[in-house]
Amino acid sequence: MNNRGQHSTYSVLGMQLTSPLIVGSGLLTDQARNIRQLLARGAGAVVTKTIFPGCEKTHAERIYALDTGMLNNTTYSKRSVADWLVLLGQFRQEGLAVIASIHAASPEALGELAEQVAQVSDCPLELGISCLHAEDVIEDTPERVEAYAHAVRQRTRAPFAVKLALGQGLYERAQAAQRGGAAALTLSDTISGLAFDSECKDVVLGGVCGYSGAGIKPLVLAAIFELRQRGFTLPIMGCGGVGSGRDVHEYQLAGAQTVQVYSALHQDMFDTLGRITDEYFALAQAPAKRVAG
Repeated sequence: MNNRGQHSTYSVLGMQLTSPLIVGSGLLTDQARNIRQLLARGAGAVVTKTIFPGCEKTHAERIYALDTGMLNNTTYSKRSVADWLVLLGQFRQEGLAVIASIHAASPEALGELAEQVAQVSDCPLELGISCLHAEDVIEDTPERVEAYAHAVRQRTRAPFAVKLALGQGLYERAQAAQRGGAAALTLSDTISGLAFDSECKDVVLGGVCGYSGAGIKPLVLAAIFELRQRGFTLPIMGCGGVGSGRDVHEYQLAGAQTVQVYSALHQDMFDTLGRITDEYFALAQAPAKRVAG
């Protein structure tokens, strides 16, 4: 089934996409095969797992399903920067719509990484600087956000989004991203979550982890709506709890230009992506059909 309008395009970070549905950064996008297949199955673009210099895995990365989403203890890509630079060069040659998610231990190091990416690819970037359960993110302040964004802007002309998490001072952090040179905002990263095992004897996944899924969708919708009400003008990629075409549409109504999907894809990844895409385009065309009738 294909309900897409022949001439519809969706613009973000200098890309003209045939679908507003973008696959967000996570374990599923740490594999080149998945990235290529997700794009072939209809994703407008795919965001890589966050590339982090010298990332050392000290724990098994896992997810834990909840009724309203999932917890995960994942942080950054298991691949080296060198491996990613090779892949990004290949994706460029193939003309694939890929957004490179990047982070580093300091603004200066992130600027250097952004420059390295620009040497092999013209892809836009997403600054994954706000993963609240990562060891290097203690408090996400406007000053921190602006420092990271400014350092990247100084080293590359590539358009980039800053991915922020819900929480205190969101409007100020969004403004800081814009002052630093961001071309878009991604909202929201996972928020902190906790769950106990079935016998209530211990916490799952070792402690506080990242929570995503349907439970955060109303919160993110409200945050985007409030940013627009306060006059924030940068394009926004809405992210959180997308599991249907209606969810995509609601994010657009709240003020998002494009929408990222991730957690839902852990169940029947390609079929789920196809279903959400078809539902969205059927819904998008429904008003025109009613008028024509």
